[in-house]
Amino acid sequence: MESIEQKFETREKINEKFIIDLIESDQWRMEVLRAVKELNLPDWLIGAGFVRNPVLDKLHNFNQATPITDIDVAYFDLTDLSEESEIKYQNFLKEKIETDWSVTNQARMEKINNQNKDYVSTKDAIAHWPETATAIGVTMLENGSLKVIAPHGLDDLFSLKLRMTPDFGDGRDAFLARISKKQWLSKWPKLKIV
Repeated sequence: MESIEQKFETREKINEKFIIDLIESDQWRMEVLRAVKELNLPDWLIGAGFVRNPVLDKLHNFNQATPITDIDVAYFDLTDLSEESEIKYQNFLKEKIETDWSVTNQARMEKINNQNKDYVSTKDAIAHWPETATAIGVTMLENGSLKVIAPHGLDDLFSLKLRMTPDFGDGRDAFLARISKKQWLSKWPKLKIV
């Protein structure tokens, strides 16, 4: 008989495979991942709407993809904390693929986010993003395979729950205002705020 932990692990693996299959079947998303991989950034991922939106679209049986406002590239580099490098990377990516890019070195974001502790990795940093369903990323490994990074797991995303991450520094009011501003409940009506 399978334990609760085993059932959870099995469900997480199924959900990870779902995300990877969804992204691998999307030619544009694969081009985006390959473009970011060219930068050789340390500890990088693409997160937020890049992963969240296609999953929510699929769970809502949409035929049309919900557009993303920008591509959130996160990386972790203690050796270069300059904003100039982020801008250089954004410009490189914009030349490759004409879209809005947001490239941020998570090693400097704890100060911007008014956190009390330094982040130790990109996974640690995205754990502080506002929603558990947004704090999910995907990266491309050396062999070209994809890996999902989800510090709070994938359950909320696949259960259509909008939950504030435990370490989101701006608090519940900012979390609710963000959901309202982004109109997620209009875009994906099956979503529930937790």
